[in-house]
Amino acid sequence: MTSISFEFFPPKSAEAEEKLWRAIGRLEPLAPEFVSVTYGAGGSTRDRTHACVRRLVDETRLRPAAHLTCVAASRAEVNSVVEAYAEAGVRHIVALRGDMPDMGGFAPHDDGYAGSVELVQAISARGGFDITVSAYPEKHPESRSFADDIDLLKAKVDAGATRAITQFVFDTPAHLRFRDAVAAAGVSIPIIPGIMPTTNFAGARRMAEACGTSVPDWLSAAYEGLEDDLDTRKHIAASVATDQCRMLIDEGFEYLHFYTLNQADLTFAVCRILGLGGGGQESDAI
Repeated sequence: MTSISFEFFPPKSAEAEEKLWRAIGRLEPLAPEFVSVTYGAGGSTRDRTHACVRRLVDETRLRPAAHLTCVAASRAEVNSVVEAYAEAGVRHIVALRGDMPDMGGFAPHDDGYAGSVELVQAISARGGFDITVSAYPEKHPESRSFADDIDLLKAKVDAGATRAITQFVFDTPAHLRFRDAVAAAGVSIPIIPGIMPTTNFAGARRMAEACGTSVPDWLSAAYEGLEDDLDTRKHIAASVATDQCRMLIDEGFEYLHFYTLNQADLTFAVCRILGLGGGGQESDAI
């Protein structure tokens, strides 16, 4: 049975908050393994992330995984966030180096953690948390090489990471190559493919360019000329994500992580088509 998880980001307005909780309510019946809540660049959404995580604990049956970065914060400040999560009943942290507020090159805080490895070590030493880290099937844009990326992942595992979620990928074979590469390097924690079902292809392309994710020509061609045709984009998005998930499941992946963008309908449809989560059997119809 394939386990699923979902990612949300904290709302910036009352309207966005209403949309977020509608999305959570829509996806909760699928009984995900966990749901993650992101941090903005430089920890810019820290308070909203905390509020969202606490509400998930208090008002839903979902198990939240709270994002935590070490950007623009001292060790003491980061540690206080960890304790606040523990007090709120959170038992799972997604530990990330994070991006600078200006999205420039990373610079550690003068009294902060030097990066993701030190952050994972500190959380692991504190104890009481499942620790998820990031992974990049097509190499992090700042890495010197793919091999360096693998070495960094190994270091995070040695520091105490218990699973890794990948950046979203549209070229599905990249997930397979990455899985084989980390296995050959002796990494044995679960590697969870990141899936991003979205009708906003222009926005997805911008995100892909920023994080070094390739966009296959066939995918660009599928969306060409559909800027004003949302209905067709919905069908394409559901079909593409369903095909990607089916291939990954057939290849033996036991976990899938969906970047929902706080929009539930596409993710819900894909999960139901594939029979993932709390009910529903696979169908050939889209």
